[in-house]
Amino acid sequence: MAKKDRPAGRKIALNRKARRNYFIEETLEVGIVLTGTEVKTLRGGQASIAEAYASERDGELYLVNATIPEYKNANRANHEPHRPRKLLLHKRQLAKFLARVRSGGMTIVPLSLYFNERGRAKVELALAKGKKLYDKRATEKSRDWSRQKARLMRDKG
Repeated sequence: MAKKDRPAGRKIALNRKARRNYFIEETLEVGIVLTGTEVKTLRGGQASIAEAYASERDGELYLVNATIPEYKNANRANHEPHRPRKLLLHKRQLAKFLARVRSGGMTIVPLSLYFNERGRAKVELALAKGKKLYDKRATEKSRDWSRQKARLMRDKG
């Protein structure tokens, strides 16, 4: 059977609110442990990481609250849609992230879920610090001003 041409870096799910609600300090690409029916569902482009976060359990990192719906064509061998999924990263990376989280005020949020060039499912994690309401307003104000400035420059030539 011939291998189908799949676009590299094809995004499956994005966490659009993450950049609005958090200051992103550092990002990291990690693997994720999935079952067969979960991979089939992801290949169909169905997943949600909007409410997801990463947490430590028994010295390992898990993706919690990520939703991968059940695969329609599977019967009793189907997966649970909201189960915690183990994330694959090196011990040094894990120790670094967890030290920053334990020091206070930081959290680990997923930014995107995608397939890499080799067809493996990957999660882009971010070490983030929560924004206050006034920070969100300032970000929105600066974004609006930069758009308005670009329009003015474009109109004047």
